[in-house]
Amino acid sequence: MAVLMTALAPMNQAWIQFLPPFLRSKLDGRYTLQKILSNTGWLFADRLLRMGAGLVVGVWIARYLGPEQYGLFNYVVAFVALWTPLAGLGLEGIVVRDLVREPDCQNETLGTAFVLKLFAGTITFFAALGAIVCLRPGDQLDQWLVGIVAGGMVLQAVDTIDFWFQSQVQSKYVVYARNLSFVLATLMRLMLIQQHAPLIAFAWTGLLEGAIACIGLIVAYQTTGQRLTAWKVSLARAKTLLADSWALILSGLAIMIYMKIDQFMLGEMAGNHAVGIYSAATRISEVWYFIPTAIVASASPAIIEAKAINEALYYQRLQQLFNLMAVIAIAISLPIAFLADPLITLLFGKNYSEAGVVLAVHIWSSLFVFLGVAQSPWDLAENLQKIAFLKVLLGAAINVLLNLLLIPKYGALGAAVATCISYAIVNYISNLFISRMSVIFRLQTKAILMDFFRADKNT
Repeated sequence: MAVLMTALAPMNQAWIQFLPPFLRSKLDGRYTLQKILSNTGWLFADRLLRMGAGLVVGVWIARYLGPEQYGLFNYVVAFVALWTPLAGLGLEGIVVRDLVREPDCQNETLGTAFVLKLFAGTITFFAALGAIVCLRPGDQLDQWLVGIVAGGMVLQAVDTIDFWFQSQVQSKYVVYARNLSFVLATLMRLMLIQQHAPLIAFAWTGLLEGAIACIGLIVAYQTTGQRLTAWKVSLARAKTLLADSWALILSGLAIMIYMKIDQFMLGEMAGNHAVGIYSAATRISEVWYFIPTAIVASASPAIIEAKAINEALYYQRLQQLFNLMAVIAIAISLPIAFLADPLITLLFGKNYSEAGVVLAVHIWSSLFVFLGVAQSPWDLAENLQKIAFLKVLLGAAINVLLNLLLIPKYGALGAAVATCISYAIVNYISNLFISRMSVIFRLQTKAILMDFFRADKNT
């Protein structure tokens, strides 16, 4: 990873000109160009490594397992994902925000968040396991797979350390930890393919990857001079965190429903083969989602701080962020939509040929994902978590309804259409009908229409 960052270093000055102006400015000593650019670079390097190696190995695994078993595994992953918001408690954005605003209380914030996440992860693990036993009482393989994959929800408590690194704009330490586990797990997966291992072995490898990442995060945190023993647990802080995050918990549940319910419903209504076809398409279209996450993770602290400086500047920088997201999303979606069929055949083989048309449709959901991620700092800064939840709840309900209507007739393609429509409603269209968010609809529309090119010339 360090070698990759060194190789990218000479490009920094070249791609600075393509960043939004607020990423080229200095707010204070904590959020300088150098820190934001370096932090974003580390996140990009991390995701590029995962995207490249993960896609290659993932395709190899898909070819090895075939659509049926590959679909079963993705069905299990989708089922467990529906429970993960309960394990995370919606604390990430809240904790990062509080660490930025109240750095003197970091040990109390981190310690309390860790205990909350550990307790929630444990309860959710048993809930997910019990649910699959009731849903599929005679299928021991499905039950074992869910139990293994759901074990990762308990390990998520250690992600509290990542929140601190985000607040300090020092993501390179998290990158070190997670990429060590990723590389080791990737090597293990390659060995499993060579040894013709059963499906359940790949599930164990995923859990082991999470455990190694947890150890790496702890070591990284200690290396920077911080101490886990300094963390404190406060009932008052817990109440404050949960009071601010309960809407995000429900919102996270709704998000997972409209992001993962398609694979779950496909498995129940069309079988594991359809899930395998759909998963092959989404593996390509969703691999790009690291881009807005990496950019916004680095830009979010600066945007939150800008609100206290100047309201006009605050919205100007939001517009610049939306512009960047729209350009990147369209630049990705257009070529993939036209090359979907040969791309699927080249990567996954003829057994997955049905996934071409699914990819051509599903790739356009990335535009609305990019815009939605870019809106998240504004939602936090304006404390509009409750409205955000209602939006997502609406989108989740629409996604479920559309899946019920489209999957029986169109299978995986119907699920892709349902996903695009629901993403558009949640992350874009709904803003038009909410007075507090109409300003965001205008900023997003301007970005989609690329009207900002003319606007930038006039400013």
